[in-house]
Amino acid sequence: MPIKIIDTHFPHENIETKWQNRWRDSQIYKVDDTDPRPKWYELTMYPYPSGDLHVGHWYAMTGADIHARFRNMQGYNVLHPMGFDAFGLNAENAAIQRGIHPHSWTMDNIKRMRQQLASMGPMYDWEREIVTCIPEYYKWNQWFFLQFYQNGLAYRDFAPVNWCPSCVTVLANEQVIDGACERCDTTVTHRDMNQWFFRITAYAEELLDQSKMDWPDRINTMQTNWIGKSEGVEFGFDISEYDLDSETLVTFTTRIDTVYGVTFVVLAPEHPLVEALTAPEQEDAVKIYVNSARKVTEVERLAIDREKTGVFLGTYCVNPLTQDRIPILIGDYVLNTYGTGIVMGVPAHDTRDFSS
Repeated sequence: MPIKIIDTHFPHENIETKWQNRWRDSQIYKVDDTDPRPKWYELTMYPYPSGDLHVGHWYAMTGADIHARFRNMQGYNVLHPMGFDAFGLNAENAAIQRGIHPHSWTMDNIKRMRQQLASMGPMYDWEREIVTCIPEYYKWNQWFFLQFYQNGLAYRDFAPVNWCPSCVTVLANEQVIDGACERCDTTVTHRDMNQWFFRITAYAEELLDQSKMDWPDRINTMQTNWIGKSEGVEFGFDISEYDLDSETLVTFTTRIDTVYGVTFVVLAPEHPLVEALTAPEQEDAVKIYVNSARKVTEVERLAIDREKTGVFLGTYCVNPLTQDRIPILIGDYVLNTYGTGIVMGVPAHDTRDFSS
């Protein structure tokens, strides 16, 4: 009896293409703002168009697409947009490596990514697409910034940053892996840079009032910890003997009653007074320590299990309440971006100071 061979191949490419074209032509995912059904907004992180999409992208997007479809079946008018986070160093470096203009490289990638995403059949309203590097989008970024600036909420100041000398750019803490740039593996240094800041602290009290926020408790706790409000006083230690512009080292404390027990004061290695307060015989040791601290991220410096270290500047400040002369040190566990960048050490009342 002859054996009948059955072709088990399923022409999914043809079937998928047919229905994807049908969905596109009939605009089944187009969102009507006037639809009376309850609204639901489903957002996933937009991809960076610095290359091709990979399975990791779709892994991150699948959950949101499934949930958008679920809400749609529940009767919601679902807006599930897609876009491309197109500004940034990743796209620029990739273009430079290939000898292509960043705009051409980015837009070609977006075109290819759009085709790749469409082939997965997601529930995106492509008429709502966002591309952050085109003027029609970023003009609104500029408009928002001007509103902040004109209302005193955007300002410039010097602050330490992670610097990659190879990529010639600032890196976020998350982009520094074991002291090196995640992209090129060059050792990262710290430098002070004049940069823009938003005055978020102006809204601290408003953000702490969570009575009108219908958020999960863990999110409210995270926000409270992020704001990190502390109640206390600022206290100054006299350094007038050194004839500097500043006559005091100002520190913040929640325990003013412990000021009588202060035995040392520690400045952040990046503090602007470090150089002026360093005695000649301590210059080499201080310079080595400061350079070493600049190679460590702030996150690493604050690690609980990290050993506290420091170097004596060779100078002293005076406690105005006791008239005691107190040694001034630098320590990398003190951050210039937190508080005043100066802390007082009270070993008798704080185990953290005792370990120092």
